[in-house]
Amino acid sequence: MRHFMLGSLLAIAVVGGCVGSQGSGGVGRSGLGQAESGGIDAVFSHPSPDSIPGGQRGEQIRLGYQLVVHTQEFAASYVGNGLTCANCHLDAGLDPNSASYVGLSRAYPEYRARAGRVVTLADRINECFERNLNGKPIPQDSHKLQAIVAYIEWLSKDVPADSRMAWRGIPTIQSPKPPDAVNGVKVFTARCAFCHGADGQGTMAGPPLWGPQSYTLGAELALVPVAAAFIKSNMPRTRGWALSDQDAYDVAAYINAQPRPDFPDKGHDWPKGGKPADVPY
Repeated sequence: MRHFMLGSLLAIAVVGGCVGSQGSGGVGRSGLGQAESGGIDAVFSHPSPDSIPGGQRGEQIRLGYQLVVHTQEFAASYVGNGLTCANCHLDAGLDPNSASYVGLSRAYPEYRARAGRVVTLADRINECFERNLNGKPIPQDSHKLQAIVAYIEWLSKDVPADSRMAWRGIPTIQSPKPPDAVNGVKVFTARCAFCHGADGQGTMAGPPLWGPQSYTLGAELALVPVAAAFIKSNMPRTRGWALSDQDAYDVAAYINAQPRPDFPDKGHDWPKGGKPADVPY
């Protein structure tokens, strides 16, 4: 299993889905839930699979990896669409440009304005299951939820506490002019349809981008600036940074104009106010 995991961590190439962000816009990284600490600047580094401990903790970490990469198989009863965790936390959470898990456990608990309260890492994972996977939360005492937490904690073990993580979230971009969904159709056809299907419903090469099997209206990627940033830095897969900022915004606007599942609890978001203007509800 250890050798399989090492090969997989080096070779995973999955695409599209969900990222951690509370808002959008600005320069830097999306996905920061609170002000950066005044600590040292951390260096992005993830541990080798050879450092996974033995015993129950090691088994937890390995199960967490499987849940992230093979979510449809290992957490089927908590997923309501065709996505996996690794569809947006690329390379099983190792990619520094797609809401990496590295260092993430160091940031929690933290206050999140959308929830209006301090949330734990387990709470944040369940937000992803509900919003991005259109599913339901995993019980707090479940060994599966604990395994995902353990995997993220293991990936974060070499990141100093209270340090600044420049890679957290995804690199944000700004649209030179208002997004043009008409041009977005052209970009999608030329650069996205091969993997995601001309109808956006996904193929063996890429997940669905809209429709009943895609992320909900309450997902972070439902925000055009967040989707544009993710597309810019990661798509086409293995060829990130290939699109202009404008094309990334245009295709994001087109994708997010298509029908997708509602998020029934959206009325409870931002209970203390401050909802970003680009939230689509």
